[in-house]
Amino acid sequence: MDVPPMRGDFVWKAPLQRFWQVRGQQTQKQIEAGVLDAGTRSSVTGGKHMDALASAVADLFRADPEIAFDIRIGGRLSLPGYYRRTKDWDLVVLYRGVLVAAVELKSQVGSFGNNFNNRSEEAIGNAADIWRAYEEGFFGHIRPWLGFIMVLERAKGSTTPLGDSTAIFATDPVFRNTGYLDRYRILMQRLVREKQYDAAVVVATEKGQDTIDEPVFDLSFANFEAAVAARIAYIRALPDGAFPDDKLPF
Repeated sequence: MDVPPMRGDFVWKAPLQRFWQVRGQQTQKQIEAGVLDAGTRSSVTGGKHMDALASAVADLFRADPEIAFDIRIGGRLSLPGYYRRTKDWDLVVLYRGVLVAAVELKSQVGSFGNNFNNRSEEAIGNAADIWRAYEEGFFGHIRPWLGFIMVLERAKGSTTPLGDSTAIFATDPVFRNTGYLDRYRILMQRLVREKQYDAAVVVATEKGQDTIDEPVFDLSFANFEAAVAARIAYIRALPDGAFPDDKLPF
């Protein structure tokens, strides 16, 4: 089987540039509507600024022309949970009744201190919920594949090391002299190593700049591509008997 070549950083630059363009449009609309102060840098909500990046991820699952996945982006893509009834994911890939992949895409621009814990709790909680649902048999016998992509604004507030605030007990030394970009890296590296996610991306980008800051290779776009390619190969290698039927239960 021919293996598609890696797409390269240049392919991911366009979606990230689109991210900034759409986000800027959303910000302006909210300012004009009087719901966002022009002097703030808080995250814009309810927008489409991650759509181009989600489409780029979807293209990874279209790389093999010999297998036609049902790739869904946008709208309500609800998967069953265990601690809650359902959770909406940003991208879902299906094939013959099997959940091939579910990917969450998040971003943070400004308000780093306010939103870091929220994003962290979402990443941890979403994985815990879906794996417990899998253990209960809601997805059949084929293990789902989970991905997570975090786009962070590269700015002084995201890269400057933070002071160690007082905690009741001693904290993990790995967090000493780290900024929010480093803390996202630590978070996602640990979640991947503990199999809570099969692959993740943590990148920092700046408006008007072409540079993509990828702190470590194991959280890079190239590594994510390789993990998707491995997932496609796995699904292709399954015998027909592994698939329940061609009708999805959801």
